[in-house]
Amino acid sequence: MAKKSDSNLSLFVVEDYAGEVLCGVDEAGRGPLAGPVFAAAVILDPARPIIGLRDSKKLSEASRDALALEIKEHALAWAIAECSEAEIDQLNILQASMLAMKRAVELLKIVPTLALIDGNRCPVMRIRSEAIVKGDDKVPAISAASILAKTARDAALHVLHAQYPVYAFDQHKGYPTALHLERLRLHGVSPVHRKSYAPVRALLTQADT
Repeated sequence: MAKKSDSNLSLFVVEDYAGEVLCGVDEAGRGPLAGPVFAAAVILDPARPIIGLRDSKKLSEASRDALALEIKEHALAWAIAECSEAEIDQLNILQASMLAMKRAVELLKIVPTLALIDGNRCPVMRIRSEAIVKGDDKVPAISAASILAKTARDAALHVLHAQYPVYAFDQHKGYPTALHLERLRLHGVSPVHRKSYAPVRALLTQADT
């Protein structure tokens, strides 16, 4: 199998997975206090390589947006799925992330034989899967999934900003920044906040006392 202990992208050897239909899978949005968690699955076309794929967090917004368009155009298959705030509160964020990844894989128009998952654990799926720590910076297909999940979630937070402008979701994307926490204290908890997250839960508890 591929060498996973070294972070060098060049050590991902496609030949180690000969005969497999590989999809890369990653999520975006585990840390924010608001909005859904997103996941993406991508099957890249070996005949149409995409230059510049890497962990979405290491790319500029403009680069992510440009690469997302290229991925959607050139990949053999791609899919994006999400888990809502209510599902996150019901399941916990880990299980919601796993469910979003499972949904993304199941939405692919081509059925993969192996899913390469960013991180140290895999969702339970019908197909085989393998977890790769820091895979979003080692495996091109996971990098592509990272980019699609991140750009989809950012776009969703711009939509939420239009619905709830007082929280400035367009600036912090739901993460617990000083600005977000200030707006949360000023305006209270919105319908799209994750009620199981500590800062949100604390405000709800204060309101009940």
